[in-house]
Amino acid sequence: MPTLLPTRLPTRLGGTALLAPAINGDARGFLVESFRADSWAACGVEASFVQDNHSRSSGGVLRGIHFQTSPGQAKLVRCLRGAIWDVAVDLRPDSPSFGRWEGYRLDDEAHHQFFVPAGFGHGFCVLSEVADVHYRLSSYYDPASESGIAWDDPEIAIEWPISDPQLSERDQNAPQLAEVTDLLSTSFT
Repeated sequence: MPTLLPTRLPTRLGGTALLAPAINGDARGFLVESFRADSWAACGVEASFVQDNHSRSSGGVLRGIHFQTSPGQAKLVRCLRGAIWDVAVDLRPDSPSFGRWEGYRLDDEAHHQFFVPAGFGHGFCVLSEVADVHYRLSSYYDPASESGIAWDDPEIAIEWPISDPQLSERDQNAPQLAEVTDLLSTSFT
């Protein structure tokens, strides 16, 4: 099988990347090259990944908006089963797009991947009955640097495609962006 570069699709926020990997398939099924460092770097994903995570969530679940403080954490996200609405929020205080968001559907048919750089918050909601989500991470999980902001912060105004999401206690009580600005200015500048 020849190596084919994924296609980089347009995004709105500087540093993010939405990738459409080449799908090699026929009546028997498919094969997708889900990561290859040189090909992904050619499409703007230049992170050194050190940890992979896999989560499963039920329909209507919303997770986020989560982030890691210093040194930050880049994520390459894909949906292995089902469908999600995947969101990134720019939390870099010096960025012209600070506090802005973008979101994309990731599913097990198109196999798109969303690269969320360090300095961004990340969250998703499940659009299908169940969804398996895979994350490649640029830093190890560290509970001491884990943080988040409210999924429904009116200052950010994310347009979630579900109503009445199922939330963890942590996400129900997450602070507004304005409440963590000092933390962000020491983490992402």
